[in-house]
Amino acid sequence: MGSFFRPRRRLTGTRVIITGASSGIGRSLAIELAACDARQVLMARDAAKLQDTAAAVAERGSQAVVVAGDVTDAGVRAEALRRASEAYGGLDLLVNNAGVGAYGRFVEVGPDRLRRLAEVNLVAPGEFIREATPLLRAADDTAVVNIGSILGCRGLPFSSEYCATKFALHGLSESIRPELARLGVGLLVVAPGTTATGFKDNVVDNRGKPPWGRRGSVPPERVARATLAALRRRRRFIIPNTQGWAMVTANRFAPWLLDRVIDRYG
Repeated sequence: MGSFFRPRRRLTGTRVIITGASSGIGRSLAIELAACDARQVLMARDAAKLQDTAAAVAERGSQAVVVAGDVTDAGVRAEALRRASEAYGGLDLLVNNAGVGAYGRFVEVGPDRLRRLAEVNLVAPGEFIREATPLLRAADDTAVVNIGSILGCRGLPFSSEYCATKFALHGLSESIRPELARLGVGLLVVAPGTTATGFKDNVVDNRGKPPWGRRGSVPPERVARATLAALRRRRRFIIPNTQGWAMVTANRFAPWLLDRVIDRYG
């Protein structure tokens, strides 16, 4: 029976790992999942903020343990998997949400900026999927969520490295989705547009913000709710932002027109 006819995925009582859970979309996902009585392992670098998210989850009657550290560290990822296995007996859902950005013209900086963004936005989630697969395939109806971006669908100036790494994450997701499906693991890519988070405070380098600002931003709670709805419906890709959807649609059907608009900002 094809996936179109499969019943909705149940999220109640799921065992979850969320990276970047101290703020923004990650924190909102943790709180929304708490309403489903999900048992969670929360990951982020900021231990204090991470504990605050865990407390918010506990207030809603759900369980959460924290693993503070850099997601690019294989030891930190291994600790999260160990905690999920020991505390909850396994893993049903891996959410790769952690990400960093940078602002400024590509030709005006050195190579370290691209390497750092690639490590966080592409290598870490890719390796985490590989490392988590034994636990995921051991359970029933499991899934991976990769938080991408509309800038993984259309590149824009001043965010070149971020765009490149999100494009790569989208490509990796498409490539491995059939492999994971064969093992009983689904994969959802979420491509938010501008979201009202602390992302601008989490850039590794800031040499000039994009001139279009943050118009049309949506709250992270909206992205979180759309993500869980997509998981239940077994979707593969969503854009939970009307303005972002419009840009991606314009890029598909009239890329030359979008080029003319964006070229002014070079």
